[in-house]
Amino acid sequence: MLCGRFTLRAPVIDLGQLFFADLDRGDEFAVGPARFNIAPTQDILCVHYDSQRECFTVALSRWGLIPAWAEDISIGSRMINARSETLDSKPSFKHALARRRCVIPMDGYYEWTKANGGKGKQPYLIEPVDGQVKFMAGLWEENQQLDDDEAIRSCTIITTPANSTTAHVHHRMPAFIREGDCSKWLDPQCHDASKLKMLLRPAEKNLLKLMAVSRHVNSPRNEDEKCVLPLDDARADGQQFIRFD
Repeated sequence: MLCGRFTLRAPVIDLGQLFFADLDRGDEFAVGPARFNIAPTQDILCVHYDSQRECFTVALSRWGLIPAWAEDISIGSRMINARSETLDSKPSFKHALARRRCVIPMDGYYEWTKANGGKGKQPYLIEPVDGQVKFMAGLWEENQQLDDDEAIRSCTIITTPANSTTAHVHHRMPAFIREGDCSKWLDPQCHDASKLKMLLRPAEKNLLKLMAVSRHVNSPRNEDEKCVLPLDDARADGQQFIRFD
């Protein structure tokens, strides 16, 4: 599974300063409690254009895309990611690519690779070098069929081939939207798939850094700060871990 966990530890995100000024909740958005181990099917923050109010908005969406036609909510757990290369050809994604794009704030994500000796896997926290919140490209949907009282809003994170910094851990990575391109990605007037896909490129090699962390993060039930501590600072569990210098 690619990009199956991520973090959002920042208490406030200055969205307006980054890429637009007409966010309906003000330029600064209070995120709430720090989240150290966000997992699929949980609610996550998404920024998208609201066509009814004609402005950008921040909304909670269930992580794992549930298409409007879906009759089983479990489909979302299989659609937490969408490959950038096939967005415009997959029935589950092509309509959302044209009209329901979003960005998802994060300040780190986790990947796992084989540990020394082949015993289990070593988790890594992959986070921005500058420590700032970045934005992953995503798609969102609303399903009216699964809940009689309220539409279910859901989303998926788009992925690209990994860059040279992260390829030794996983061959894919989230598609990070560059700050200058966020308004283009969210532009409700743009429906050209080829132009949109040009914005979905692997991150620059100097954007991210990797840090080994403990297997405490393996369980989505663990949501505390220990998830992001460097391995040497976390409680030893008696295992050997692979390192990349």
